[in-house]
Amino acid sequence: MQEVKKLWDEVRELSLGSNSTIERLESPPTPLQFLRDYVSQNKPCIIKNVSLHHQWPAFSLWPHPSYLSKTLSSSPPVSVHLSPNGRADSLVTLTHPRSGEISQCFASAHVERLPFDEALQLVSNSKNGDVVAYLQQQNDCFRDEYSVLGSDCDEHIAWATEALGCYPEAVNLWIGNQLSETSFHKDHYENLYTVVSGQKHFLLLPPTDVHRMYIRQYPAAHYSYSRVNDVERFTLELEEPVRYVPWCSVNPYPSPETRESEMAKFPLYFNGPKPFECTVNAGEILYLLIWFRKAARNSEVNVVELMQAKHVVSSR
Repeated sequence: MQEVKKLWDEVRELSLGSNSTIERLESPPTPLQFLRDYVSQNKPCIIKNVSLHHQWPAFSLWPHPSYLSKTLSSSPPVSVHLSPNGRADSLVTLTHPRSGEISQCFASAHVERLPFDEALQLVSNSKNGDVVAYLQQQNDCFRDEYSVLGSDCDEHIAWATEALGCYPEAVNLWIGNQLSETSFHKDHYENLYTVVSGQKHFLLLPPTDVHRMYIRQYPAAHYSYSRVNDVERFTLELEEPVRYVPWCSVNPYPSPETRESEMAKFPLYFNGPKPFECTVNAGEILYLLIWFRKAARNSEVNVVELMQAKHVVSSR
């Protein structure tokens, strides 16, 4: 175990240097600096003062819900993801309807297409244990569902595009609140998270910590949501035919009641180095490649995510 701990320390020093914190740059890097110091080293960083260097109208317009509602009023419906607790795409305990067996499954949110104003109201009125709404569609949703907002920000970030040698393959817009979370996962693209308003808090682990994630195969399930006579109800159903999803087993924030058992089940995580933590504020960009990340404790937030594929690795 001492050899493993030594490896953990060496990886952190190699990735982040002796201070072991996510570096914050006061201004955008040059393409050469970005490629040499961060991309080639798979080293995350936060770029500050983006709003001063990239004159996106979004930074002044999007914090006002009335602007978004008016601009999107004539657009087609947008995808809103609904769950009872804000933790979609995560592990949930499920009692099998036939056998009565209790096990964990990978639960995806219920997705509805609604006019933007209705979707935004659901986000604003979200309540934990009731209904939590999150505009978190993937697959290039900004250039699809929100294309009318395209003139509010640049099509790409020039210094990143030059360094990576390609334009973004996907651009996503996410709108949520403090109840919206994502569990530990990794993407296989260069990710640039631009926070337009609010904050987004991240826990980060380097890819060499994959063994600490206890990635296992879980049956896929999805939430179904219904409203009848103002009574709202979620049901969780396993997919048929059965499909398995490889996912991280660790919950870094176990409840006081389950903390002892969680620590016993996942000692490499809880007894190892703590994840790096960072908060990305409005007007800042977080750069990541294949680091494990968990996003939690957001404030009211608009995030534009650009995914650029310079390095593509095998699927998780």
